[in-house]
Amino acid sequence: MAYTIDLTGKTAVITGSNSGIGLGIARMLAQAGADIVLNSFTDDEADHALAAEIADATGVTARYIKADMSKGPECRKLIEEAGACDILINNAGIQHVAPIPEFPVEKWDAIIAINLSSAFHTTAAALPMMRRAGWGRVINISSAHGLTASPYKAAYIAAKHGIVGLTKTTALETAEEPITANAICPGYVLTPLVESQIPDTMKEYDMDRESVIRDVMLKRQPSKDFATVEQLGGTATFLCSAAADQITGTTVSVDGGWTAL
Repeated sequence: MAYTIDLTGKTAVITGSNSGIGLGIARMLAQAGADIVLNSFTDDEADHALAAEIADATGVTARYIKADMSKGPECRKLIEEAGACDILINNAGIQHVAPIPEFPVEKWDAIIAINLSSAFHTTAAALPMMRRAGWGRVINISSAHGLTASPYKAAYIAAKHGIVGLTKTTALETAEEPITANAICPGYVLTPLVESQIPDTMKEYDMDRESVIRDVMLKRQPSKDFATVEQLGGTATFLCSAAADQITGTTVSVDGGWTAL
């Protein structure tokens, strides 16, 4: 049997998607025919322009809906306002680095809320829609740090490990239905934010661009190459295909071999 990926008639809600990984996934899903709901906590003209750009480029319907993913009621309202949610991409996330004794409590609370609790709230709101539609995909963006750890990132690593656990539970609760739940675990991804950090890192270590990428930024990534947002979008799109109907409750690492170490 030949599998093609045609998501026409499906609606994808992607949290934290006005830039970076979320936007890359949104673009790829739109290219496969899915209608798109972009999201972030801002509500600027540029946010709505991104949705219009995707719609113009692909012919799908694309909207932007503001929601603060640190607040459970707003997470659930996002799904309700979308009106349909066949594909849920839980991507919203923030980071803070500090030793545990000095880790600010407010940063811990914010990271757990945005990186983990938001996915619980959106999933709880989306599953009834998927069940009514008779099909669904929950794709949680975890991290290589959802499977391994590093010092000074306690909240982020706890949340990303939690996302993997939530994914497994969601998969078990939907295992006899045409709904799957999986987590994508990226390593370092070349996003605009990461790109903007390269010059400062070059100055800090007094290295050229190639050396600072290879020996500093990608020290733990054996491929010594960044993943791209297009690769993550392609992975998410595959997980939405019929070829992935029996892939559920697992993690897909896009990390250049990081978790093979």
